[in-house]
Amino acid sequence: MIIYEDKELVVCIKPKGVLSQAGKEGQKSMIDILSAECDCEIYPVHRLDKEVSGIMVYAKTKSSAADLSAQVSNREMEKHYIATTEKSTLDSEGVMEDLLYFDKGKNKSFVVKKERKGVKKAILEYKEISSDEAYSSFLVRLLTGRTHQIRVQFASRKHPLIGDRKYGSKLNCDIGLVSCFISFRHPNTKEIMEFTHPDYK
Repeated sequence: MIIYEDKELVVCIKPKGVLSQAGKEGQKSMIDILSAECDCEIYPVHRLDKEVSGIMVYAKTKSSAADLSAQVSNREMEKHYIATTEKSTLDSEGVMEDLLYFDKGKNKSFVVKKERKGVKKAILEYKEISSDEAYSSFLVRLLTGRTHQIRVQFASRKHPLIGDRKYGSKLNCDIGLVSCFISFRHPNTKEIMEFTHPDYK
C-alpha cells in the first residue's frame, strides 16, 4: 500500500511475507510490486525482515537512493517499531546495547561478548506502551540498523518477540514486530518528511 509518492521517492506499507529487497529468482519483492505500481525503477535504501510488516521508503532515482542511503548510514533516518513480547519483566523504559554477530549460514544474529571481525555494536531505545496479563508492547527506536536487531536484543534478555520462533518464542503466530514510523530528509527539497503507519496513529 502506497501512502506517499513523488518524483524522487515512494513511502509504502510492506506486508508480512514479502521481501523488502530483490531475492532469489521467482521470489516476489517490494521492488517488483512498486516498479509495477509506479511504472519506474525502484531502489532500496533500507531493509525490513520478510516476516515483518510496516512502513518503508524507496527511492525512484539513483541520486535519491544515494542520498537516502547516506542518511541511513549516518543515522539521520529515524525509524520506530512496535514490538510485542509475552508479559514483560523488563524495566518500563531503557536502552539496550550489545555486540552482535550475524551468521549468514544460519541467517541468525547472536549477542557476543567481544569485538572481532564481523561483530557490530547495536543500540536501541525502548519504552513500554501497553501491558496486560499476557502481553507487553514496546515502542522501539533504533539507533543502529543491524540484521534482526530488535528480535535478538529482546530475545537475549529472555523476552523473545511473540511468534519469533527463530529467537525462542514458543507461540505459533505472526512475529510481534511492526515498523510504525519513519522520518528522513527529502533528498531534493531537504524538507523533513515524517510518516506514521495508519494503523498506529
